[in-house]
Amino acid sequence: MKLVKLIANLGYGSRKQVTLMFREGRITDDGGEVLYADDAVAHARVRVDGEPLDPPQGLLLMLHKPTGYTCSTKDPGRVVYDLLPPRYRLRDPLLSTVGRLDRDTSGLLLMTDDGALLHRITSPKAQLPKVYEAVLGSDLRGDEAEVFGSGTLMLESEKTPLAPALIEPLDARRARITLVEGRYHQIRRMFAAVGNHVHSLHRHTLGGLGLDGLPAGEWRMLDEADRARLFGGDVS
Repeated sequence: MKLVKLIANLGYGSRKQVTLMFREGRITDDGGEVLYADDAVAHARVRVDGEPLDPPQGLLLMLHKPTGYTCSTKDPGRVVYDLLPPRYRLRDPLLSTVGRLDRDTSGLLLMTDDGALLHRITSPKAQLPKVYEAVLGSDLRGDEAEVFGSGTLMLESEKTPLAPALIEPLDARRARITLVEGRYHQIRRMFAAVGNHVHSLHRHTLGGLGLDGLPAGEWRMLDEADRARLFGGDVS
């Protein structure tokens, strides 16, 4: 792939805009030598305005999503892409969220431009546990563990029952819930089915990954060790 196309695909601008960047001498190698659009240079050696190129296709990042943001590219309000460098929204292939957290849910969100990886993570076969903490509008009534863990709970408009889910009460109105599915507004609908309301919801972990102190609104790129942890691999 020509260097101009590579840089354009990473969202730095249109091909015309990137061509102008070459003419202005803004694209160099790691030694400071000006590069040209048709040069063959290793990705890791390319610099734009002195900074290394963003990762190539196949990236995976973790975002600590705050409430008030949607997992969309078109929502007129605040979207998760607003928390990333602007060019990340323009990458080709598209950088997509791995599943969704609704506007009022915070916590761990993964994003990738690798379609095969996205499918691997979200596939029902993956059975990756997702751990949430819910703050409820009413006190727990005491039978939620039995109902959620039964494997027979049917949500409104659904044709198949939910897989068993684990609930751990933290106090009268807080609970930790572990799912291996990701149906639309699942936890909110589960509590609605037992006559309760979710006031706030936060995802702590996905697979073997946790936020590990990442502040709300911040993100970090994930490496191979992180990917291994995601799928429960041994990285020792």
